[in-house]
Amino acid sequence: MQCVQMDGSPAAVARLVDAVRKALDGGPPVLPVGPTTVPQASAEPPDGTAVVVATTGSTGEPKLVALPAAALRASATTTAARLGGPGRWLLALPAEHVAGVQVIVRALLAGSEPVVQDVRVGFRPDDFAAASRALGAGRRYTSLVPTQLGRVLDAGGAALRGFDAVLVGGAALDPALRRQAQEAGVRVVTTYGMTETAGGCVYDGVPLDGVRVELDPDGRIRLGGATLASGYLGRPDDPAFAGGWFRTGDLGRWRDGRLEVLGRADDVIVTGGEKVAPAAVERVLAAQPGVRAACVVGLPDPQWGQLVGAAVQADPAEPAVRDWQAAVRAELGRAAVPRAVVVVAELPLRGIGKPDRAAVVALLTASELRG
Repeated sequence: MQCVQMDGSPAAVARLVDAVRKALDGGPPVLPVGPTTVPQASAEPPDGTAVVVATTGSTGEPKLVALPAAALRASATTTAARLGGPGRWLLALPAEHVAGVQVIVRALLAGSEPVVQDVRVGFRPDDFAAASRALGAGRRYTSLVPTQLGRVLDAGGAALRGFDAVLVGGAALDPALRRQAQEAGVRVVTTYGMTETAGGCVYDGVPLDGVRVELDPDGRIRLGGATLASGYLGRPDDPAFAGGWFRTGDLGRWRDGRLEVLGRADDVIVTGGEKVAPAAVERVLAAQPGVRAACVVGLPDPQWGQLVGAAVQADPAEPAVRDWQAAVRAELGRAAVPRAVVVVAELPLRGIGKPDRAAVVALLTASELRG
């Protein structure tokens, strides 16, 4: 297995692009090695593996996921079909994560290499605009996390209007941010998936062609079909992969024919015997005037077991905590109302834009704002 060290530079991405191209055509599997990538496992990847990607470890111990060339190709071709046809891709994500790998695969299968934004100094909207100009004519796509989308929109959003679609994943897209994108004339497509499914496999709540989605009796989402990984390296009997399915840690429901992701099962808050889904509370909070984003967590409480807490990204000079609490009470009921609220200029993030829930718990524990 070939390891390619990633540092965010276009030169490093070029090395990975070359390695992925060869791997898709039957060459040696490639492992992109980022600053937080887990050490290489001693187990050899299964036959047919093209890329091995490390999970972020946001829900436990990081694992190495074996992605067959067939799964990567299926994801890329069905994405092109869903978006309206193949096109050129701008890579603005860390290439060692599955979302970055898939931008590379989609570009290669469309007949070109991706245009790469240099992110060694972080994601900057002006650098994104410059990279987008290098894409040239024809169909144009990119993939971003919500934080990146927000930064480009706050900078005017002009760089995004030339894209035929902007895939947004890695974390839930807040309704206010989606409205901002729509008002700016940007076609946003939300994606749901993970490393184990070769990246996003459900677009705007609708599975890609060849992707299967089922809900277990407890509401857990199971994913299967053409984009499924072979499994974890060194973990041949991992129960998450069984019978052609990957059992996620997420809860979901079908709503108007579309999959609605309610959040992780482990994140469910039990307060006074009632279960509260943080994602549902976050959606209500994010829809309130002046709120850019929210992260909801459970806090230990001796009387109720847990209390609902929230970090809200909004103007600290004009917090409307009681209005936010009233909106949650009206839509979700009394148990879901955040009793601990802290207003922040930016939510703490980890990985490629996922809210850092441990950091939010620490913020709320240190805060004296309790409603």
